[in-house]
Amino acid sequence: MKKLFLFLCLLFLLPTAALCRDKTYTIQSPDCSLTVTIGCGDRIVYSVRSDTNQILKPSPLALRLVSGECWGRRSRVAGVRRYRIDEVYDAPVYKKRKVEDRCNGIVIDFREGFSLEFRAYDDAVAYRFVARQPGEVLVAGEEARFRFAPGAVAFVPYVRDTPCRHDGLAFGEQFMQSFENTYTRTPLCEMDSARLAFLPLLVQTAGGVNVCITDADLESYPGMFLHRSGADELEGVFAPSPRKVVPGGYDRMQGVVEEYEPFIASLAPGDRLPWRALSIVRQDTRLADNDLVWKLASPCRLDDISWIEPGKAAWEWWNDWGLSGVDFTAGINQPTYEYYIDFASRNGLRYLVLDDGWSRDHHSPLETAPGLDLPALVKYGEERGVGLILWLGYLPFAEQMEELCEHYSEMGVKGFKVDFMDRDDQQMVRFVYDAARTAARHRLLLDLHGIFKPAGIQRTYPNVINFEGVHGLEQVKWSPVEVDQVTYDVTVPFIRMMAGPMDYTQGAMRNASKANFRPVNSEPMSQGTRCRQLAEYVVFDAPLAMLCDSPSAYGREPECLRFISGVPTVWDETEVLAGEVGDHIVTARRHGDVWYVGGLAGWDGRSVRVDLSLLPEGTYAVELFRDGENAARIAQDYVREEFLLAPGKSFDVKMFPGGGFAARITKR
Repeated sequence: MKKLFLFLCLLFLLPTAALCRDKTYTIQSPDCSLTVTIGCGDRIVYSVRSDTNQILKPSPLALRLVSGECWGRRSRVAGVRRYRIDEVYDAPVYKKRKVEDRCNGIVIDFREGFSLEFRAYDDAVAYRFVARQPGEVLVAGEEARFRFAPGAVAFVPYVRDTPCRHDGLAFGEQFMQSFENTYTRTPLCEMDSARLAFLPLLVQTAGGVNVCITDADLESYPGMFLHRSGADELEGVFAPSPRKVVPGGYDRMQGVVEEYEPFIASLAPGDRLPWRALSIVRQDTRLADNDLVWKLASPCRLDDISWIEPGKAAWEWWNDWGLSGVDFTAGINQPTYEYYIDFASRNGLRYLVLDDGWSRDHHSPLETAPGLDLPALVKYGEERGVGLILWLGYLPFAEQMEELCEHYSEMGVKGFKVDFMDRDDQQMVRFVYDAARTAARHRLLLDLHGIFKPAGIQRTYPNVINFEGVHGLEQVKWSPVEVDQVTYDVTVPFIRMMAGPMDYTQGAMRNASKANFRPVNSEPMSQGTRCRQLAEYVVFDAPLAMLCDSPSAYGREPECLRFISGVPTVWDETEVLAGEVGDHIVTARRHGDVWYVGGLAGWDGRSVRVDLSLLPEGTYAVELFRDGENAARIAQDYVREEFLLAPGKSFDVKMFPGGGFAARITKR
């Protein structure tokens, strides 16, 4: 009888035990428009709903450890904590002066030694793992899936120039690349499953909701790629940790991975993995004015940032040292750089970037090219208020980082443009943070090229002042005419720019219509109109912004030069007034009491009404640069006009194919 009683008790307890293991938690955004549901049973899954739409169907997440454990499979809940954030932060090197951070969060602790943290914003959802185990663990792989309902469309930045196959190393031949490509718009179910895509990536659901996926607070972990793993499912892919890295690539300045470890990351106790961040909005304009990555990043770790000076830079590489009308041979020599410094000084530019060629060779960055007196150039620039930034390849910089930073900081150089990282495995991500810390100790700026997307380091170390990871204007120097830079320009602000600033390097004074464009290396041109180039200084985020053309070209265009040189690079306020992904965008920004407005159109052109009802009461003077009547054929045709803003605080402007407009607005 006693045994029967115990047996009946066990039968009664079994479903109770199952219920204790299978638990469901929900959090909502502060305005209750988004709901995240987290199921903790045999698998951990999460789903996201808006008021009327299923945004993400139940999607699993997990970490597989080399030890054989799996965080996310049959994991047992140990405790739950909820919190709310409602803060306003200062953002001194950013597109706005203040950032509002409002969200609801939940932390679920598991007995296996890890936690999961979710946040729900009014316009976003994010989650991350936190390691709580007593010792180091090796992560064999991460499961990060994003399951959409049928009918979604994706804007995909595929990795370039790689075989379209899935090999035994989980896309191993695609991990090393420059994170530069245009977007392929495709039904999600038709996305090439054999190719990786880098982040951010935009999905537009059948219900009309934009979901832009990216990483945030990526500090000691590989970045995430995506590939299509099911009809309407995206899956994260992560580069394994390198075991053997050898010099290779362009003049052996890149670290080429020859062997990988059987894990993607090593985690120490307390390590927080990157946020998997999803911006979720209906209006396209809210993608282009989005602070999600900045809010999720670790706060600034520098005690003093007063020495960090955003600004614009003269630059010689894009225009191929293209001076004319001078009495010396232009090139990598003292009189050429002095000429660029004089140009920068006359026009209020804070920096001159010395690109490839200033050092004796790529692997001797402590020695300058023959006939070049770098200390004298630094002094020449200091006397004229112009700082120098030096280009370096990744391996030469990484191998002598401390010595280079100390040497050139003492000389008076203001920073480095570091190129050709071309990976985002854990080793490379750690290098970027190490470089940021080292440069900051010596009060040096970093402009990172050949790099993955920004993921929050620009808040944590604001001396990392700009990033490439963008299909910038340099691409028109060599890309086939079929490459559509104009459409890219009205797509990238909604996707890539969500992750942070981008060193697109605009400012071309030789402009071409679609019919007349061709790639030219030494006298390059841009696709689209002159006013498009002006507008990009307003539309694109860039605390360090280049003037890509030569002083001689700008000297022939004084009106355009005056406007470009006067546009700020950091802002007090930003508002995206209108826009549609891949079609057009209109952005307004305020610096002090002055507003700037920039607009870009695709190849179909666009007429827009610029509604400036956001301006305080009063009368405003407008200086407007717009496409001329023949800009569709002669892309350099433009009109500059001045007028007082009408009482309704709006004006109409026509952007021709590949066109744009730019305006400066001041109160009378």
